[in-house]
Amino acid sequence: MSQNHHQNPQFFLNYWGNISEEDHYASQRIKSSKSFYTSPRGLKLFTRSWLPLPPVLPRALIFMVHGYGNNISWTFQATAIFLAQMGFACFALDLEGHGGSEGLKAFVPNVDSVVHDCLSFFRFVKLNPQFQGLPAFLFGESMGGAICLLIHFADPEGFDGAILVAPMCKISDKVKPIWPIPQFLTAVARFLPSLAIVPTADLLEKSVKVEEKKIVAEMNPMRYRGKPRLGTVVELLRVTEDLSGRLGDVRLPFIVVHGDADVVTDPNVSKSLYEEAQSEDKTMKIYEGMMHSMLFGETDENVEIVRNDIVSWLNARCRSRISVR
Repeated sequence: MSQNHHQNPQFFLNYWGNISEEDHYASQRIKSSKSFYTSPRGLKLFTRSWLPLPPVLPRALIFMVHGYGNNISWTFQATAIFLAQMGFACFALDLEGHGGSEGLKAFVPNVDSVVHDCLSFFRFVKLNPQFQGLPAFLFGESMGGAICLLIHFADPEGFDGAILVAPMCKISDKVKPIWPIPQFLTAVARFLPSLAIVPTADLLEKSVKVEEKKIVAEMNPMRYRGKPRLGTVVELLRVTEDLSGRLGDVRLPFIVVHGDADVVTDPNVSKSLYEEAQSEDKTMKIYEGMMHSMLFGETDENVEIVRNDIVSWLNARCRSRISVR
């Protein structure tokens, strides 16, 4: 949490406080950049990178995918900055309809297209000569976790492992619309897919535990505040239903972390992923009492626990890389 978070948060320039991005990155001893990438389908996507500060050399590449309604420029950065401090080169893009990328806000008409956007950008980064030979890992939160698994299915040999944080392999029954609403929505979505009328609870309220962090998360200038769009909900229901039936197809090394108090995505499905995946190297961590936003919305002590488990998992798979010149 920012050292400035006891000030009036409504005037914050960034989630960490009022200092500029450049000054914050310098204070955290990392370097960062931002740019736009045009995907093969012509979509202009906003991207960021967070790298260790020289003379430290990156030990691995981490390709990060945010969740529904989120973006890479607010609290999502906290994890990327931390991982860069630990010696990892992190890259992420705002998904279609999110953050600074093109597309109608929070409208994801086809998740398969989003998967190929991500894969194209990640492959582009890998072509950089300075990253040749480095192991590459996927990192996804919530919907981003589901997208990481779909990326793995699309490119089974392309990544050395995945970090799945409360992955949306199935939408929790506690937030999913009850029958007959899904059937009605599916019918209407054929004609009005971008209509924002789906009745759901406030996911931020159900995701973030610490009250002052709820305030910071709510301040996100690019956060989508409308109701979910018909086409997005129908597509997420389709994808998660498909994914929950394909858990046995997962073969890459992974760590899945989930809070047992999560009512947005179902921790029992993460347990099923761990049990059914064909991966020879798989790890599961279920945290008692933690909610959906484990890497920001929990107490600082809980965030540190989850971070340390993730870094320990990464370190064990990157030991052979010499990180300092």
